Amino acid sequence: MSTPSLERDEVQRAVAQALDLAASLGASQAEAGASAERGLSVTVRLGEVETLEYQQDRGLGITVYFGKRKGSASTADLSESTVRETVEKACSIARFTAEDECAGLADAEMMATDIQDLDLCHPWDIDAEGAIELARACESAGRRVDKRINNSEGATISSHRARRVYGNSHGFLHGFESTSHSASCAMLASQDNNMERDYWYTSARDAADMEDVEAVGRRAGERTIRRLGARKLATTRVPVIYPPELARGLIGHFTAAVRGGSQYRGSSFLLNADGEQIFPEWLDLKEWPHLKKGMASAPFDNEGVATRNRTLVESGVLRGYLLGSYSARKLGLQTTGSAGGLHNLVVTPAETMSPQDMLKKMGTGLLIGELMGQGVNGVTGDYSRGAAGFWVENGEILYPVHEITVAGNLREMYRGIQAVGNDTDSRGAIHSGSVLIDQMMVAGD
Repeated sequence: MSTPSLERDEVQRAVAQALDLAASLGASQAEAGASAERGLSVTVRLGEVETLEYQQDRGLGITVYFGKRKGSASTADLSESTVRETVEKACSIARFTAEDECAGLADAEMMATDIQDLDLCHPWDIDAEGAIELARACESAGRRVDKRINNSEGATISSHRARRVYGNSHGFLHGFESTSHSASCAMLASQDNNMERDYWYTSARDAADMEDVEAVGRRAGERTIRRLGARKLATTRVPVIYPPELARGLIGHFTAAVRGGSQYRGSSFLLNADGEQIFPEWLDLKEWPHLKKGMASAPFDNEGVATRNRTLVESGVLRGYLLGSYSARKLGLQTTGSAGGLHNLVVTPAETMSPQDMLKKMGTGLLIGELMGQGVNGVTGDYSRGAAGFWVENGEILYPVHEITVAGNLREMYRGIQAVGNDTDSRGAIHSGSVLIDQMMVAGD
């Protein structure tokens, strides 16, 4: 799927036009972002095509400032006449809004000047027929794993390409192209009138870096089969292991708590925690925004601020927050180039362990396989999630378990991390291996 040069030029032209119009209408500052995206997604279920979707979207958003008054508007039409109408609408809104002393662009000296090529764009030469063939191969591999697999939620192949451009009245006007491709599969299996489900997926900027689609299907099937025969547990307090794909969410609760918005609103269990020991002293959290082909890499954030390598947690101690310019001003601090989110936060322990060694270190406890529900209180840190997984004794997995709840408090959970695995999952904005926590309440019968 190509993004023609005309389309690329159109996106940049729309941003430049919006900024020029805002200035001509009297705006003291303005910023605009535009994008053009194309995508293909195919889902096959039980060998038949269930969905086939083509995506082709364009959009522009403009924010203008008249002193400390702000107005925003957006459109999906990049024609010159519609861009003009959109800018006029934003200006009209700004004239009626209240002043906000923290409103405005990020400081000019923070703008990115060295726009690195981070190798984010790798178009996949695949059409609908090719995607259908891969999806069928993926699902078929999963269904062949075991005769107890008697149904499927399907296999999906997706490919997307986008160009995004951001500009503001500091003279900043830059953009870059990126791609993302994925393959996923979900299987269902039955035994003794009980049904279990599990899945697997792969994703990458470059399709050549993805797992083989048949391997994805087989892993989905194997994960489903190993959940058959699940038992219930008596309520107990034991160590718990989060596998990499779930450890990302565990760390994600921390990043949500240290975002500027949570801090200035006073809605964080880590309120004013800069300088506090949050994790064990052997653990760092480092943000590496310039990883080649990284799923969350970017040369600048959503405000044009240059992204930089940063140690957010050093020796377990919090060394700052995740700030855009607005939240930074609210807190009397400086932006950290975090407008729009994380840029590859990597969990970096002094030493890592293999998943097998982590089981041995845990001895007896719970290996989580799935989490359900949204029982996390961002203000108090109280944590309670429905779960399923595997009971472990003497470092060996004995049997699957279900219909349980894992509970604790995030502050205690973070301080109670005993080990991090070498099985790092880098498919998202947070890169982490498995995480072993010393004790959590596991509620069952």
